[in-house]
Amino acid sequence: CLRRSAVYKPKFCCECGNKIVRLRWRPWQSRMFCKACARHFRRERFAPAIVVVVVMLVGGYIVGRSRVPPPPPLIIERRADSPLNDSASGQSSGASLIASVPTASVEDDIYTCGARTKKGTPCSRRVHGPVRCWQHKGMPAMLPQEKLRVQQ
Repeated sequence: CLRRSAVYKPKFCCECGNKIVRLRWRPWQSRMFCKACARHFRRERFAPAIVVVVVMLVGGYIVGRSRVPPPPPLIIERRADSPLNDSASGQSSGASLIASVPTASVEDDIYTCGARTKKGTPCSRRVHGPVRCWQHKGMPAMLPQEKLRVQQ
């Protein structure tokens, strides 16, 4: 006669010695302890599995972070006509730096963008010179150049 399973099924609890009576054995149940004693040893049964999972997660994180290339260095470029020149950037006081920055003069021409918006009206953003705003770069103006100039 062949047995259904050759897995060892104890008849008595290893901890308290009470008889173990179960109708069905499941993989997550302890085969060595009764129901009362199994509650006490649940942490010890799952501790190795939890440690393995944590070690794998930490190892994966470390390997993943080590494979990321370092970011490129930050390079800040200034335009040639920038009000911040090299001599002003070397000064340590903030008040003298603010005093050295020229304010907008009256001679600067202020225009509106004038490009067609989704609504169909000309864009009313103010720009320096006869150009388009950041959103409408490359688009033609709807109005002639003389109507785009803002009167000051």
